[in-house]
Amino acid sequence: MTRQARAVVVREWGGPIAVETISVAPPKRNEVTIKLAACGVCHSDLSASTGKIPFPAPLVLGHEGAGIVVEVGEGVSSLQVGDAVVTSFISMCGKCRQCSRGRPVLCDNASKSQVNLPDGTVRTHGAGGEPLNVFGACGVMAEYATVHLDNLVKIDPDVPLAQAALVGCAVITGVGAVFNTAKLEPGSRAAVFGVGGVGLNVVQGCQTAGAEMIVAVDTQADKLAMAREFGATHTINASEEADVGKAVKKLTGGVDYAFECVGHGAVVAQAFKSLGRGGTAVVVGVADPSDKTTIGTLALPADERTLKGSWLGSARPQYDFPRLLALYKAGKLKLDELITRTYSIEEAPQAFEDMKNGKNARGVIVFGEKE
Repeated sequence: MTRQARAVVVREWGGPIAVETISVAPPKRNEVTIKLAACGVCHSDLSASTGKIPFPAPLVLGHEGAGIVVEVGEGVSSLQVGDAVVTSFISMCGKCRQCSRGRPVLCDNASKSQVNLPDGTVRTHGAGGEPLNVFGACGVMAEYATVHLDNLVKIDPDVPLAQAALVGCAVITGVGAVFNTAKLEPGSRAAVFGVGGVGLNVVQGCQTAGAEMIVAVDTQADKLAMAREFGATHTINASEEADVGKAVKKLTGGVDYAFECVGHGAVVAQAFKSLGRGGTAVVVGVADPSDKTTIGTLALPADERTLKGSWLGSARPQYDFPRLLALYKAGKLKLDELITRTYSIEEAPQAFEDMKNGKNARGVIVFGEKE
């Protein structure tokens, strides 16, 4: 059945983030309709609304969601009505070279389905009947969404859905950068540049992985204080340092791992400069396409330093999402503390303003009664 849903839509790049009533068509073969319980407000959604991430408008925002299956399409056997799920915006074909190597975030065919379903169409339409694209093949900043089976991960029904939603982006991006991309070794020294929602998860990932020293770097004192709650052993206020990379190196003797979570070439250079010999800098932040960085090339061979990127924490969603939620249930991963404010769907524009102003570790839209 076709369902009516309140959803967050951007009609043109740079235009207002608005809440509209849309229609959500029922699932076709290998598709599932879910009733959303919660959706995290991610900076990537903001980037899509401005065109920094060039997804074509009109666009239903949202990719960090969790909810309950309410209808399944033909051919779906792994999910049934009533199952709890987390969305994954990684579209994977399962057959290309990268998928076969266990690196679905790099799927060679993913670019074909970033704003629609794999068949090239959408199940979302505006009040005038016009098709609406969906962020990352999800578009889950809405009361209902119809998505492909491959964009859903079944989870333990005992996990609160507002917390579970965060695993779909912020948590896996941060913790995954530590576990999967860097493969941080116990006893290591690490620095995290930028401790917003993703950076805080890098911090707690470093702590869980056994880092002996974790230096959080940011320009906001309140974020640095929160970083200590998530496991940082030391903090540096970047606004008080003329050379942040040098300050980190002086404090630590040079870190083994530096994580850049800002998305700015100058910060990447600082992270690289903070490394000790044999160190690895991991770029997690999403920079503007025109952004550049400059590093000392000799340090690559002479000090055996490494510079690498991490996209969605090098995730394997079907494996990693349940693993992270198991750590949460065991008390080894902070999810409750990440949610600094919840919003109703009608308050979505305010949620984006608060994110732009750095007010939240993570704001979450909850559907139905606001928590």
